[in-house]
Order: sequence, then C-alpha cells, then structure tokens
Amino acid sequence: MLYHLLYPLSDYSIIFNVFRYVTFRSIGAFITALLFTLVFGPYFIRMLKRKAAVESIDENMPEKHRIKAGTPTMGGIIILVAMLVASLFWNILTNYAILMMYLSTLWLGILGFLDDYLKNFVKSKKGLIPRYKLWGQISIAVILTLAIYYSSSPVDHITALQIPFFKGMYLELGLLFIPFVIFMIIGSSNAVNLTDGLDGLAAGTLAFSALGLGIMSYLKGNYIAADYLNLEFIQNAGELTVFISGMMGALIGFLWYNSYPAQIFMGDTGSLALGGILAVISVLLKEQIFLVIIGLIFVIETGSVIMQRSWFKYTKRKYGAGRRVFLCAPIHHHYELKGIHETKIVTRFYIVAILLVAVGLSTIKLR
Repeated sequence: MLYHLLYPLSDYSIIFNVFRYVTFRSIGAFITALLFTLVFGPYFIRMLKRKAAVESIDENMPEKHRIKAGTPTMGGIIILVAMLVASLFWNILTNYAILMMYLSTLWLGILGFLDDYLKNFVKSKKGLIPRYKLWGQISIAVILTLAIYYSSSPVDHITALQIPFFKGMYLELGLLFIPFVIFMIIGSSNAVNLTDGLDGLAAGTLAFSALGLGIMSYLKGNYIAADYLNLEFIQNAGELTVFISGMMGALIGFLWYNSYPAQIFMGDTGSLALGGILAVISVLLKEQIFLVIIGLIFVIETGSVIMQRSWFKYTKRKYGAGRRVFLCAPIHHHYELKGIHETKIVTRFYIVAILLVAVGLSTIKLR
C-alpha cells in the first residue's frame, strides 16, 4: 500500500524513492509485524482467556503437560494478522506471487481456525473431522498448484526441480509436478502442525526456515546477486522477500509470549497455514529440495510419527500387542519422557535449525 501511495511521489522528492527498494520494504515489514504482535499480543491473550479459548491437554501427552491446561490457544490468529498487515503496508499488492500468499494464508488459516474453534469453543475433543481437514488442504493445494503451473510460461521452467549441491542440475518433473507440489503443500502444512508441541518450538524453527527462504528469495530476486552466484533470476522473488520478512517479524514477536512458560499457544490456526506457506514459497522459488534441507526438523518430526504408528500397527497385527519405536511421538515428546527439560529440547532444536539453514545456504556456492 505504501509503495502504491508514496513511490509515485518520487517524481517530486527523491526521499520517496526508497519505496522501490526490496531491502527497505523488507525491514519495514519485519518491524511492522514484530511491533504489531508485541503491542496487540497482551490484548489478544486476555480476550482468549475471557472467551475460554484455552488449551485442553491430550491424555497421550507427557504428564508434565497437564500444568499447561488452561493456557490460551489460537495464537496463530495474531501471527497471520500481523503478517497480512505488514504485507499490505509494504508489498506491491498487484504482484501475483503475493496474491497467492494471501490465498494460502487465508484459506489454511480459516481451516486451522475451524479446527481450533471446534476444539476450544464447541468443546469437540477431536476438532474438525480429519477427512474434512485433509480435503480442505487438498483443495487449496490443487488450486495453488494449477495456478502456478498454468500461469507460468515455458521459459520459466517451473516444472524443473533444482538439485542443490550440483551446478546447473535440474530434474524435469513434467506433469508429475502437479501431484508432487500438492503432496508437498499438504505435507509441509501437517509437518509444522506436528512440530507445534513444546513452548516456542514451532515458532522458532519456523523463523529459522523463513530466514533461509528469505535469503534465497532476496538473492534470486536481485539480478546482480543471482548472476554472480549462478542462481536463476526470478522476477517475483523480491516481493516474496518482503512477505517473508513480515512472517519472521510476526513469529519473533509471537515468541515473546510463546517462549517457556508459554502465555499462548499457536494452535492449528497458525501451524497449518505457516507450514503450507513455506511450501508455496519454495515452489515459487523453485527451491523445494532447499526447503527440505532447511526444514529437516519438520521432516524428522513427521517421520517419527509415521514410523511410530506403522511399527505399532505392524507389531500389533503380528504379535497381538503393539510395540513402540519411541517413548512418544512426535520425537520431541520422546526426549521429554527421557527426562530432558523442554527448554533444553527447544534450544537444541534451534541449534539444529541454525545448522540446517547454514547447510542449505552453503549449497548456493556449490551450484
């Protein structure tokens, strides 16, 4: 909005020329989202407490989680609102990549909100029926995938999958691009949802993954930097940098209230939307494998759940009693039951997340 309102005034004063720079608008988006979350967070927490929108702890969770019952949830609302406010102020609103970000945020945010609303207001134990939630994710994934596929010109090579670690190596997916991207959006959305189990865990690891994507989008959106690093120049990548900066600001602001002991939880409203958004950004940047590298924590968390359930069902069928690979899944609960305090688990996950971002970014030079 500010770009559309103030940049035309650069004809009269050079000071307004700053609004054309992605770096300036990215910093503006980051600060706007961060301050919005910090300022309005306490009001939002009090409102949720008045509405009794508080967490009910699943009986399968470790015993230590019982003390968290009554903590306000649905904190994803303030994250998403802060992101959208920052984007509306600092992005070029006619950019098609940003319009896709809005669609992803609103659709998946509403889907997560319905799940949280049913659990916390209607007091439905399981929330939104799983198949309805899945169909909601499939629907938006199909819409976004087809929009990306059919809006791209042949010269964009949108169906070519960039292989990190190797210079100029691509895997052409062709029509397989469509089911691959649909699976990736759904998988990423659910993976972040599974990671949201300890105070500050999902928000912090998301912020690091967003940082990695933000750096990549800036480099690919800057013709000089992309040419120097032998990266593909993507016209819309610069605007994605501004959007990602707003996401990071909102997540860091949310951590102010979500770090241990959490005053508010993210809930499905935030985790479903933010996971899907990361996947869509990676597709637009043609960096799906890069996302897997920097977001490997989400992959491991999901893998631990799949492994646990599969092994339990197999052993129950074969031996009559189910056996477990982990003490509890996702894997962060396994470490809890081994006696490690959750703050130490979260801090160590942060360290791993930083390492993964460094590894992911190192592939740029290898290309």
